Amino acid sequence: MQRVKSLSPIARAARFFGQLILILTLVSCQAAPSVTISPTSTHTVTLPTPGASATPLPPSSPTPPPASATPLPTTAPSATPTETVVLPTDTPMAGHKMVENPTVEEDLLDPLSIPKFVDPLVIPPVMPSEGLKDWNGEGKLATEYWIAARQFEQQVLPAGFPQTTVWGYGRYGDPLPGEGVQTTFNFPAFTVEARSNELVRVVWVNQLVDDPLSAAPKFLPHILPVDPTLHWANPGGAPGEHNMDPSPYLGPIPIVTHVHGAHVGPESDGYPEAWYLPAASDIQETYKTLGPNYASVHKAPEGAAVFEYPNDQRASTLWYHDHTLGITRLNVYAGLAGFWILRDEVEDSLNLPGPAPRLNDAPGARYYDIPMVIQDRTFKADGSFFYPGSRSFFDGYAGPFVPETEIAPIWNPEFFGDSILVNGRTWPYLEVEPRLYRFRLLNGANSRFLILKFDQALAFNQIGNEGGFLPDQPLTLDELLLAPAERADVIVDFSQFKPGETITLLNLGPDAPFGGLPVDPADQANSETTGKVMQFKVVEATGQGTPGSIPTSLPAIQPLASALPVRTVTLNEKMSPEADVPVEALLGDGVMPLDWEDDITEKPLLGDTEIWQIANLTADAHPVHLHLVHFQVVDRIPFDKEAFREAQVAYIAGGQKGEAPDPSDFATGDPLLPYSWEYGWKETVIAYPDMVTRIIATFDTAGLYVWHCHILEHEDNEMMRPFYVRSE
Repeated sequence: MQRVKSLSPIARAARFFGQLILILTLVSCQAAPSVTISPTSTHTVTLPTPGASATPLPPSSPTPPPASATPLPTTAPSATPTETVVLPTDTPMAGHKMVENPTVEEDLLDPLSIPKFVDPLVIPPVMPSEGLKDWNGEGKLATEYWIAARQFEQQVLPAGFPQTTVWGYGRYGDPLPGEGVQTTFNFPAFTVEARSNELVRVVWVNQLVDDPLSAAPKFLPHILPVDPTLHWANPGGAPGEHNMDPSPYLGPIPIVTHVHGAHVGPESDGYPEAWYLPAASDIQETYKTLGPNYASVHKAPEGAAVFEYPNDQRASTLWYHDHTLGITRLNVYAGLAGFWILRDEVEDSLNLPGPAPRLNDAPGARYYDIPMVIQDRTFKADGSFFYPGSRSFFDGYAGPFVPETEIAPIWNPEFFGDSILVNGRTWPYLEVEPRLYRFRLLNGANSRFLILKFDQALAFNQIGNEGGFLPDQPLTLDELLLAPAERADVIVDFSQFKPGETITLLNLGPDAPFGGLPVDPADQANSETTGKVMQFKVVEATGQGTPGSIPTSLPAIQPLASALPVRTVTLNEKMSPEADVPVEALLGDGVMPLDWEDDITEKPLLGDTEIWQIANLTADAHPVHLHLVHFQVVDRIPFDKEAFREAQVAYIAGGQKGEAPDPSDFATGDPLLPYSWEYGWKETVIAYPDMVTRIIATFDTAGLYVWHCHILEHEDNEMMRPFYVRSE
């Protein structure tokens, strides 16, 4: 376990002052009884008392042959950002305004020209396995998959529009999609289905080449612009070396897959520097084909890694996606993502609506347990994905760039597409019968926060989030807030509707960075495009499937407690002092912001349960994701981030003597309880501006992992840090 660069405390402090300054802005949310957590106190989290048939994608085909509800709060649960600072003003990305109508050289497709609700929702089938296998006679049986990443064409836009070049996962050895061709390659990928405690082995193969069956396959460059000036995988350079050439990288593309939410050993977690290139004949000899932290639990073929997943966790909706350092935003946007669903006996006993897709389903099978990933994309007129190739798209800044300044020439601080996709189709529809349906909703967007609401009086009965079932009982909600990577497991009752009626799922979130609730109606998504998600068309009941019911109770969850010192971490933003535009987003150790390659500062002891307080020193909300663990949200504390930042500066100037500043000492109000849908187990939490968000987790597996913001543009430009669970 080696870190590329180590800065002394003096050098770190010099960098901290030399930047004078990074914007640091700490997290926001809602109200709880006063709770004091001292470095030696024990805090117990008190959980609340219980108070289509679409056209499925066949496994062999690449294309698709109430009671009163609780709305999201209408008043802000946190302090309104009104601070006056010497740093840039408190607007998205630290005071720099996004360009509303950026000039783009490419000919873009007008989203208003894309018909809505004309194509059926594609329901991803189950990924076929190779059966129960013993790897090379080593005596360890596991359900084995061989899953490859390929490039292919898919009908993402409605029929009549050009196909889109995408990347997607599929069963290794299958042909690519084509008319009359049977394949498992799809965007999003087929779903991996497993039982709790079922050992699953996956051989993840990078086949981003022109023809893997060729004697001399050639690598494929990225379909989107790669900014080589970021700290990224950089196969052609030295570890930690930033490329000073601002031209887009056109070489072979590394990948490494992360099963998001998996409790797994470090060698199978998809560490960002565990990447590998495809097996290609034209890769230059000077290029590294394996990342510095490449790992495989067994000897893998060239261009592959073998990961094993014990699945020793509750029934839950996970997902898998690429996680390569510095290009996760691009690889996921291109299509490398899919669902990974765990089931167990508890779920079996709840009589939930079903079935979900299964292997070898007959054509035309109807499903009532349906995973849905919601994403946003922008298209060029030729049907291809558009992603900005210049920083000027975001805020109009036209340079100078690297190497004259620190500002990356291609990276955009956030990106919001102008079209909504559900399961890889623009604005689809789902035929529903007048009965219960179970939807597993995933926000798979790069930067966009979603606030989902039906256009009619229809509630979401939420039974689960990222870590499985909610504690004690379901929630009845009018709206669902989902940050990037968050999931909601909901049951929707369409029994009040008659055949021929339609219901539209809306998005009331912003087309811009999210700062918290409520969202001003003037800032909500475009009602003609990104404000619509999909439509449900009611049809006659068929009597198929398991009708199911909405549970009256759900399993209890034992709250965690810790007497260990509270660990402080920060969310930060670095601004260019010359241009007053964002340079990068960072995480910090409570003393100062840190880069990816700085020494590891978060080193929990194996078996320890820790409270982390995440101080948001930026102007926007960030979805913070920890690998390995599921945690419980403790509370949020409104605080004076500017006073805390000044205390940090004074602490460094004084030689870092004594205890570092504690953001909770700068509280401006009582702690605020988590939102009702945040109870139970989570692995992604929204850290609001002007708030200290506190979570508690047990670190039960030794090794190297990461924590990061799941706004992928932030993650790719320094807002990710390693943590190391030490065994002693």
